[in-house]
Amino acid sequence: METVRHSEHTLKTALISENPRLVSQYEKLDAGERRLLNEAFKPDHDLFGPITLHSQSDWIISHPEAPQDFEQFFSDPYRKAPSPDKRSIYIQCIGSLGNTRIISEEYIKWLKGYCEAFFYGLTVKLLEPVPVSATRCSFRVNDNTQNLQIHAGHILKFLKKKKPEDAFCIVGITMIDLYPRDSWNFVFGQASLTDGAGEVDR
Repeated sequence: METVRHSEHTLKTALISENPRLVSQYEKLDAGERRLLNEAFKPDHDLFGPITLHSQSDWIISHPEAPQDFEQFFSDPYRKAPSPDKRSIYIQCIGSLGNTRIISEEYIKWLKGYCEAFFYGLTVKLLEPVPVSATRCSFRVNDNTQNLQIHAGHILKFLKKKKPEDAFCIVGITMIDLYPRDSWNFVFGQASLTDGAGEVDR
């Protein structure tokens, strides 16, 4: 096994920018937010703890990518940002999320709270749940797992049509396996940056 661990210098370099627009944002942080940011620089902090790679099939090893610091992310011309009239995240449940209605409702309540905390300042709204049949997506039974799978690309098209006018983005949640194309075994999720839509399975 291999462990990926970052030094305090590496974390500061990645998180802190000299971009004037970002510096002005740092200056607006309150005492608690500054304390949290300073804690994040410590290599043993939970926010950026060591990552253990268990095998050669781990994503970091099998899909090497160039690192991206916060300034690169902030300056990306394709990065979407909320606007005054588009500040809502919509969650669309597709199919049942639990064995009972109560379990499904509790799961969505937790997910909504997490999104509100993580995307602080944006409103998170729940759309009425829909059955899988409402999406009119293609489906298959996986030859290896024998699990039912639904086509991720077709779900994206469905979500794009359902996206409200005031939405920053819409996210579909399902407990059913997804597949992006016939040659793939499965996929955990798929999204369209330009359409502000995406879906994930459990």
